[in-house]
Amino acid sequence: MDHIERLRIKDLALEDRPREKLILKGSASLSDAELLAILIGTGNTKETAVQLSQRILGTVSHNLGELGKLSVKELMKFVGIGGAKAITIVAAMELARRKSVSGPVDRDLIRCSRDAFQVFYPFLCDLRHEELWIALTNRSGRVIEKVKISQGGTGETTADLRLILKEAVHTLCSGILLCHNHPSGNIHPSSEDDLLTSNLEKAAKLMNIKLLDHIILYDETYYSYADEGRLSI
Repeated sequence: MDHIERLRIKDLALEDRPREKLILKGSASLSDAELLAILIGTGNTKETAVQLSQRILGTVSHNLGELGKLSVKELMKFVGIGGAKAITIVAAMELARRKSVSGPVDRDLIRCSRDAFQVFYPFLCDLRHEELWIALTNRSGRVIEKVKISQGGTGETTADLRLILKEAVHTLCSGILLCHNHPSGNIHPSSEDDLLTSNLEKAAKLMNIKLLDHIILYDETYYSYADEGRLSI
């Protein structure tokens, strides 16, 4: 029998390997077969994972809906697809199905300081130590993400502007809401709070990101830099 040398994925050019291609160019750049190849990981003695994926898809006319109908047993009929790989494919198809029927995420909408206070209140209301949190918003004022930046003692917490801005850049947000608690019950800002607010506002502005408010809370009361007119308009 003639020996036929098959091309392995690791022998492909770097930009043509599914995993590396996803990292370099994003998931949207991959074909259905390449995405399926990432799920199954390896092929068989005669096919790479990509080639095997192309063959599997060919049996369902390259229709992902039809692929999602294949059972574990049906998938295991393909040489190179064992139980674990078949289960992985079925699970991925089920996640895709659930995603298609899921509604949009109901994100918090920030229209005023009270809205901001209510976003942070569940995280900070009962703490006996200080914590510093941020909420990152899109252009419509919807909260994209909430992140705890630091935790301190009963009197203060530290803030690293680089950590705050790193989170802001990562989410491509348009606005930042800053919040920390004062366990002492005194919601009036300290000189350190004023300095943090000023420095963050200036740094964010350089990246076209707006500091929307800095909330200091204790129990059901809060102080808002925006309400007090202490932020740039």
